[in-house]
Amino acid sequence: MKSIVIYFSRADENYAVGNITKGNTEVIAEYIAQFSGAKLFRCDPVVPYSANYRECCKEAVAKQRSDARPELVSYLDGIEEYDAVYVGGPIYCGEYPQEIYSQLDRLDFVGKTVRPFATHEGSGLARCAEVLKAKCAGATVTDGLAIRGRDVYLDESKNAVREWVERLS
Repeated sequence: MKSIVIYFSRADENYAVGNITKGNTEVIAEYIAQFSGAKLFRCDPVVPYSANYRECCKEAVAKQRSDARPELVSYLDGIEEYDAVYVGGPIYCGEYPQEIYSQLDRLDFVGKTVRPFATHEGSGLARCAEVLKAKCAGATVTDGLAIRGRDVYLDESKNAVREWVERLS
């Protein structure tokens, strides 16, 4: 089964972990790629979020309220060659960052399997699975995986990712 990981991740100042050079979700995305052989695609915005955590939160809320589709540095043209699509990001106010939807809105998910994952500090997957069911019309959305951001480097988190990937494969 050929798969791809579409994700958004942000470094800089983060809740509960301070300043980081690699975003928590990127760490999990890399674990998924390691265990599944999936290709990685990062949704990088042309205009990045503030490095300051509080300012980033304000920006995320404004984007959600306006249902924005921030411009990305690059886009996938399609996912025809993939059977499974892992979709992930940090949880911002109960949902993925809008940058994820900037990419997903351009893709045809008919016949695909979508596997949601997220990093968080207490909200789990929040509403992400329900939103993906609506946004990825024609796809089967599986059980998701949520990992606390402050725990991404723990062996238990890496093992949880491995077990989740293996169970869904």
